[in-house]
Amino acid sequence: MNVAVIGASDNPERYSHQAMLLLRQTGHIAYPVHPAAATVAGVPAYASVTRIPERIDTATIYLAPRNQEKLGDDLINGKVTRVIFNPGTENPELEARLREAGIEVREACTLVLLKTGQF
Repeated sequence: MNVAVIGASDNPERYSHQAMLLLRQTGHIAYPVHPAAATVAGVPAYASVTRIPERIDTATIYLAPRNQEKLGDDLINGKVTRVIFNPGTENPELEARLREAGIEVREACTLVLLKTGQF
């Protein structure tokens, strides 16, 4: 499964970094999305979801709602199938917009989903 990690960080203490590692360990292809980073966890980073050359099955969000203004267009135009809002990233307005566009939306912790086989 191709997964965009939005708000990916190179800081090993950040959950987004831990998600990058665990996604790869569990056989997924993780694409870090960060507007300024060249790489995250040794993987080339992308400025937006729409710049990822592969189809994205799931986008997992690690950005606070105040930093999600342009994210809706990016997710819809990137033809993402499912979006996971991790704890602290919930955004009812964006979630409703994504659902209207036919995108599956879930509020959950990516790390927990991966560790319990529910991803």
